Amino acid sequence: MKVASFLKNIKFNKMKPAVSLLLDTDFSKEIRVVFEKGQTMEDHQAPFAIIVQVVKGCIAFGVNEEEKLLNTGDIISLKPHVVHNLTAIEESIVRLSLSKSDTVNRVKNV
Repeated sequence: MKVASFLKNIKFNKMKPAVSLLLDTDFSKEIRVVFEKGQTMEDHQAPFAIIVQVVKGCIAFGVNEEEKLLNTGDIISLKPHVVHNLTAIEESIVRLSLSKSDTVNRVKNV
């Protein structure tokens, strides 16, 4: 059994969203992305399907030239290779669920 918290030991990065691996399971990688207000993750895509959940805060989630506001508790899934971006409307904590085959470094380099 593995245990982690999205809300403990939060560390912000002034330069860009802070990305950290919280759990590496047999089937997924659970990533925490911590945003200061106004920080962005520019257009990017994942090689596998992903799930994004706003644990705390509000994120503008852009996909296919459409923007959706995702608030605390909202969750969205994307198929592989869908170009998307995120902008923090306020200080936010996001859960990113990756395929076991995906890499954390890919996310850190966005």
